[in-house]
Amino acid sequence: MSSDSLRRSVAGPLSRAATLTRAAGAAVPPTWLVGISILSVQLGAGVAKNLFAVLPPSAVVWLRLLSSALVLLALARPAPRGHTRSDWLVAAGLGVALATMNYAIYESFARIPLGVAVTIEFLGPLAVAVAGSRRWSDLVWVALAGTGVALLGRGEGGVDLAGVAFALLAAAAWAAYILLSAATGRRFPGTSGLTVASAVGVLLVAPVGIGQGGTALLRPEVLLVGLAVGLLSSVVPYSLEMRALRRIPPRVFGILMSLEPAAAALVGMVVLGEFLTVAQWAAVACVVAASVGATRSART
Repeated sequence: MSSDSLRRSVAGPLSRAATLTRAAGAAVPPTWLVGISILSVQLGAGVAKNLFAVLPPSAVVWLRLLSSALVLLALARPAPRGHTRSDWLVAAGLGVALATMNYAIYESFARIPLGVAVTIEFLGPLAVAVAGSRRWSDLVWVALAGTGVALLGRGEGGVDLAGVAFALLAAAAWAAYILLSAATGRRFPGTSGLTVASAVGVLLVAPVGIGQGGTALLRPEVLLVGLAVGLLSSVVPYSLEMRALRRIPPRVFGILMSLEPAAAALVGMVVLGEFLTVAQWAAVACVVAASVGATRSART
């Protein structure tokens, strides 16, 4: 991919995200903030997938983690004192989950459509929502999600098994990330715990990311796109979600976030030209419905 092509691939999504972010002022309803956040994340994924023509997924993941970590470090500088060894281990565990989640989903993006990968990945937070439930009704949501997964393999030509395996690994890492985020938030103020986790993620992915990316990582246009991916996928959505959570209940936030697989499928279609089959769209609908239902019935 040429330098001009790289710039064009990122210019459109970046300009749209910048416009949306500027519009996300105090007067914007919190539901719109969540919607813009979801759109930003998926635009970032679309830009990242366009970059795979120049860099391997591992190198793109490293650029994403590096750019978001640098921004977080500029905003929050964790104090080295006042934390126990257990605190640092929890934050490091969050970093491992963050690195695994990003690496696995980008490897999945490289093999299967964006919408399919995110739909499978969303099984992670869905599992957290229903874990430990004693309500028989929650089995309906599990069955509905299982139906969706079964439908994903009914597209023309089937689905790449390695891509599905990476998406499932990302789902497991996302579930761990949710649980460890709560534990880290209790031990570190503000975003300092996430900053530590991001730094750990950068260090973990660096050997494979730099090793496979090589000198291509030094190209200015590649660095620009990597920065765009970090901003779109991490910095912009995190700031908007924090605003939204101050104004809406967490359960409502969770229901809105359940739309993410559908958003991924739409972005994949518009940005990447990835058109899902009818069965795959039905699978997306099943997982979204299961996530909404599980979130609505969750006690906490």
